[in-house]
Amino acid sequence: MTDDSVEKIETVSEKKKRKRRGIYLLPNLFTTAALFSGFYAIVAANNERFEAAAIAIFVAMIMDGLDGRVARLTNTQSAFGAEYDSLADVISFGLAPALVMYEWSLVSLGKPGWLAAFFYTATAALRLARFNTQVGKVNKAHFQGLPSPAAAAVMLGFVWLCADYNIEGKTLVVALGAFFITILIGFLMVSTVRYRSFKDLNLRGRVRFVTILFVVMIFVLISIDPPQVLFLVFSLYAASGPIWTLLQKRKRRAARFLTMGGEENEVPPLNQETSSQRQD
Repeated sequence: MTDDSVEKIETVSEKKKRKRRGIYLLPNLFTTAALFSGFYAIVAANNERFEAAAIAIFVAMIMDGLDGRVARLTNTQSAFGAEYDSLADVISFGLAPALVMYEWSLVSLGKPGWLAAFFYTATAALRLARFNTQVGKVNKAHFQGLPSPAAAAVMLGFVWLCADYNIEGKTLVVALGAFFITILIGFLMVSTVRYRSFKDLNLRGRVRFVTILFVVMIFVLISIDPPQVLFLVFSLYAASGPIWTLLQKRKRRAARFLTMGGEENEVPPLNQETSSQRQD
């Protein structure tokens, strides 16, 4: 082997090492945009611009939904990107919604208010940590617990809806409602309730023309009244998990009842024979 060939091999190996040490720019740009939107929401809430803060969280949701799909489409998935995405989610969908809700309403409740905000932040972090440990171990078609972006959408959808209707968040009734929503959404995130992930949808396949019309109708409905429609949609999604779980439990109980009933129907002939022997 000549010296030139040895140098070429070393050069190729060095290039591979440099390539491995680098990070992919495109998907991480979307993750950074989601992180920026979450940070901007906190700044806007501190300046009492709660409508802008709510919109920023929804922008963060869009960016968060795009980074993973862009990484898969461009084959630029990496361990760094996955960890960066999780850390950004803690800020954008854990800390930011809690602080916006606190500044808008929960601050009027005193200590219970900031404890509720911390509870939401902690449950969001716990939910993301559990999700990271279950990657590749659970069915991709369902999430265990309410996803943190959807949880943030319910929280900030409520803030946006009230701000749009000029409802003061620091009144007692509204503050109690905000407290209840914050605690409930936090519990749903760390629960074992299953939610549809929609990751099994084939976006590359052909669809019927009616499907495109349905998508257009969704955009039309959202544009009519964004805060009201978005809050309603994500509230229904948050409620779909417990409803679906209860229906599944009811089906399993019915199946067990039918199974036990079938076994009991097989037993009576023996009992009847025994009773007839006693009568004899």
